[in-house]
Amino acid sequence: MTEKKEKKLWGGRFDQGSSDITERISKSVHFDSRMYKQDIRGSIAHARMLEKMGILSSSELNDIIQGLEKIREEINAGEFKFLSSREDIHMNIEAALTERIGDAGKRLHTGRSRNDQVAVDIRMYIIDEALEIDSLLKKLLHELVALAERNTDVIMPGYTHMQVAQPVRFSHHMLAYAWQLLRDRGRLRAAVDACSSLPLGSGALSGVNYLNDREFLKNELKFNDIVMNSMDAVSDRDFALDFLYFAAVLGVHLSRFCEELVLWSTAEFNFIKLSDSVTTGSSIMPQKRNPDVAELIRGKSGRLYGNLVALLTILKGLPMTYNRDMQEDKEPLFDSIDTVKLSLEGMIEMISTVEINRERMKEGVYRNFSTATDLADYLVKKGVPFRESHEISGRIVRYCETEKKDFFRLTPDELKVFSPLIDEEIKDILDPEKAIERKLSMGSTSTDSVSKQIDIIKKMII
Repeated sequence: MTEKKEKKLWGGRFDQGSSDITERISKSVHFDSRMYKQDIRGSIAHARMLEKMGILSSSELNDIIQGLEKIREEINAGEFKFLSSREDIHMNIEAALTERIGDAGKRLHTGRSRNDQVAVDIRMYIIDEALEIDSLLKKLLHELVALAERNTDVIMPGYTHMQVAQPVRFSHHMLAYAWQLLRDRGRLRAAVDACSSLPLGSGALSGVNYLNDREFLKNELKFNDIVMNSMDAVSDRDFALDFLYFAAVLGVHLSRFCEELVLWSTAEFNFIKLSDSVTTGSSIMPQKRNPDVAELIRGKSGRLYGNLVALLTILKGLPMTYNRDMQEDKEPLFDSIDTVKLSLEGMIEMISTVEINRERMKEGVYRNFSTATDLADYLVKKGVPFRESHEISGRIVRYCETEKKDFFRLTPDELKVFSPLIDEEIKDILDPEKAIERKLSMGSTSTDSVSKQIDIIKKMII
């Protein structure tokens, strides 16, 4: 059913109404209505400031607060009717309030523009959503640390160029992703900090003709600071870019993790088994267990990158101050928020239910000469320059490939042909499990280092 057109709250200087295309291209309430809690919270703070300045009476303030709280209750219950003819969430709430309480509703917008109103709403929305996102990040970190702790004795091949390189602990590999997520939390905190300066009270662009109290608004809405330039206040979306950058980098990390989960769950790797709860079957091949959740999270990273580029592109050519193009900031932002939360929930489910094939991982270590570097380091400790020891180790590898020999079962006598310095100790040197414990540097894959990492990370997950 077509909505009946009504007089716009801004329509005083216009003789004719908007065309249908203008109505359709202008409306945003179908997506910005999700900011209703923040819009109402901001309006109540603004009304309290107006009453403090003597612009509203105490009874008018009471009517406004009660009216806004009633509207919030109705939206919560799904009973409030949003009208696209009222364009956005701000106009929908203000018009409904005025219909209900009369002139007091008309006074609410005194000393305020939609420009500073939307700027404060978006900041509060990101701050609120970031709390939930951070909670999900913490939960995923706890699951990763728990998975690492349960499997500290599991060894697996570490890869470079997707070739078996050196043996590592599975727990060490998982903690690498934990450190990435800790950095992601830092970027999220930085984005929240960027949101924490108050734009409200700046008006359309130049300030307002009332002695308002922005310190009061800052404290009422729990902001940390005030945007000190009114033009910057209404045109800035750097804080949204900061959040979208956080989301894009998180997307990189989750996508890389999912790529490994997909590979490791193949029959060829068979390092892990993903739970039935996060896999699906095939419509034609009954044997299939497809890692759909991992693949979808990997795919969703593209949306996170695209949303960042979209907002950068929207902003790059805009003159000061507010331009209607900026209405397009919200859909990329909202989509990234939804995508991040959905992806984190999927990761939590996968990590909390994954099964580790420790024997298969151990088998993988005994491929591609994973302790060849240890052999070279062994010769270095006997006085051989590293480049020469590297050459000797490489010749041994070539010998194994040519003669179809098992690198890990070479006898000292076979190895003495390549260097007379090699002795019985070489058996331990070539042993991948013992090689792991020879890693002495801070942050390495040894048992002691992994335990220290776990302790550090646990303290950082606060």
